[in-house]
Amino acid sequence: MGKLTTTFKPVIIQSKLFSFSLFYLFTTLFLALYAISSQSKCLFRSIQPSLFSYPSSYGQHKYAVSTTRSNCSSPVKFSDYWNVLEEIKHFRKSSQYSTTRIMKYMQGNADSFGGNLSTHLRFSYFDHQNDSMQVPCGFFKRFPISDSDQNAMKKCESVVVVSAIFNDHDKIRQPRGLGSKTLDNVCFFMFIDDITLKGLQHYGLISSKSSEYKIGVWRIVKVSKEDLYENPTMNGVIPKYLVHRLFPNSQFSIWIDAKLQLMVDPLLLIHSLVISDNVDMAISKHPYYVHTMEEAMATARWNKWWDVNGLKMQMETYCENGLQPWSSSKLPYASDVPDSALILRKHGVSSNLFSCLVFNELEAFNPRDQLAFAFVRDHMNPKLKLNMFEVEVFEQVTVEYRHNLKPSDLSIAKKLSNTRKTIRAKPDLLYVNGSCCSRCQQYVSIMWGESH
Repeated sequence: MGKLTTTFKPVIIQSKLFSFSLFYLFTTLFLALYAISSQSKCLFRSIQPSLFSYPSSYGQHKYAVSTTRSNCSSPVKFSDYWNVLEEIKHFRKSSQYSTTRIMKYMQGNADSFGGNLSTHLRFSYFDHQNDSMQVPCGFFKRFPISDSDQNAMKKCESVVVVSAIFNDHDKIRQPRGLGSKTLDNVCFFMFIDDITLKGLQHYGLISSKSSEYKIGVWRIVKVSKEDLYENPTMNGVIPKYLVHRLFPNSQFSIWIDAKLQLMVDPLLLIHSLVISDNVDMAISKHPYYVHTMEEAMATARWNKWWDVNGLKMQMETYCENGLQPWSSSKLPYASDVPDSALILRKHGVSSNLFSCLVFNELEAFNPRDQLAFAFVRDHMNPKLKLNMFEVEVFEQVTVEYRHNLKPSDLSIAKKLSNTRKTIRAKPDLLYVNGSCCSRCQQYVSIMWGESH
């Protein structure tokens, strides 16, 4: 009789279920520990295909500005993408048959694009009760773009996203988080000048032989600035504030500074920040300031605008004509100072009037739009329904990058530096009819009294 021989396998091999259980346990523990140790508490970030392949030398993702906000905690809620898409389509169809008010714009020719209007004339258009009255809103000179670009802009009928790069100041960055049908319903336009165009050609992003340009989702529109303003920033103000005139058939628009990258679908943004709140415009609050004078002081202190004397004259003009510091009496306006790098609009009489009035102020003084913001908003009629959202929302829906460190054309940079020698404020501006003090003395007293 032979002996019965048996072989014994380890229990862990005998039981596949037990083996899988151990694997599941250790995996769960690892992910839990990672989530606890991670500042963002974000386990998996969405990985999306690139909309455009950049050469490595271009550096479109260099020099991002860091924030303390978690990437996975959202301060703003978005509706279902497909519901939003249908709602915006329905809005577009219903507006074709509506009898909404239409604003008429002043026509004519002038030495400057905005008409170089006097203070009295600019302020006379703040009260817009009569729709037959024509409002000055730029275009007193031709906006120098090609006919094909102009025709493409007229065909944009729903939502348009607009940006601009002049003097090769920024990189072109592709938006992220776009839905599958967004490009069928949203136009993306980037306005550039000759200097920026040469930079794009240098990196091989566009061909010098082409008459029409496109980089990823962006249609590139070249603007011949010889017929516009000498200051490149002022030329960028045209598409920023006169977007409703450049795209006359669009119902909504998003302005995004070229230093920003859009991280959320524009349809979701328009729906969440404009349509759902039933407002004319949405814009972020400034992260630090609430009073216009605070921004004016910072502009002078940090040399954001070279003509300090002009800044003081601007503030004197506004104080003399009723500018007040922010207070709770201005609610629901949450602040007097926005971060205007991201502006969402529903095109209509109120938002269009606001944009025209702000543009006129920018041409009259300087392109620092935060300085004219509250004065125009508080004095215009009809009133602007405004959503001033929190800074955390701004940081959630965009990523901010630093401007280009070196200008592409050193000769242009030298020319601008020679014409931008700081002009200090004159001491006689402190006196009105020979007596001290400034027209803004009461404003400053109230501002510091409330702030301290």
